[in-house]
Amino acid sequence: MTRILGISGSLRSGSYNTALLNAALSLVDSTVEIEAATLHGVPLYDGDLESSSGLPKAVVELKSRALASDGLLLVTPEYNNGIPGVFKNAIDWMSRPGENPESVFANRPIAVIGASPGGFGTLLAQNHWLPVLRTLGARPWFGGRLMVSRVKAAINEDGEITDDDVRNRLRDFLRDYVRFISE
Repeated sequence: MTRILGISGSLRSGSYNTALLNAALSLVDSTVEIEAATLHGVPLYDGDLESSSGLPKAVVELKSRALASDGLLLVTPEYNNGIPGVFKNAIDWMSRPGENPESVFANRPIAVIGASPGGFGTLLAQNHWLPVLRTLGARPWFGGRLMVSRVKAAINEDGEITDDDVRNRLRDFLRDYVRFISE
């Protein structure tokens, strides 16, 4: 069984990226399990808080879930042509050793996908993730790109993918990412 932790980088209740992640849960075969996570409860990084109290509970739980996975799927929005601050903040917290010094990111396979109402999808945010992932020592997979542009036409208000092309591209992306994890 290949276990993937998918993390939505949006806090919005009607997030297209959370909907994209939720769609991924049903598009993998029975040998793959994708667990969905959000960033709710992760505070802004504060070195003083870390020194006095250690890692916050939400960070410890997210980090534990990541360590139990075979790979991470970052589902990123794009805000002002870059990585959402809340998402980068969570990754920064997860990189801290805390009581468990094992690195969440060292040599861990990581893929990045995203959805946006704009015409370029999440191209710039995905490009901005690459140096962050390299710095963390991850094993990023960019063998395929999945950037859902004009997402309002592909995902309905109930968070369901209504566009067959997007559904098929997501299924193919996940299949190829699972192959990369097992290399």
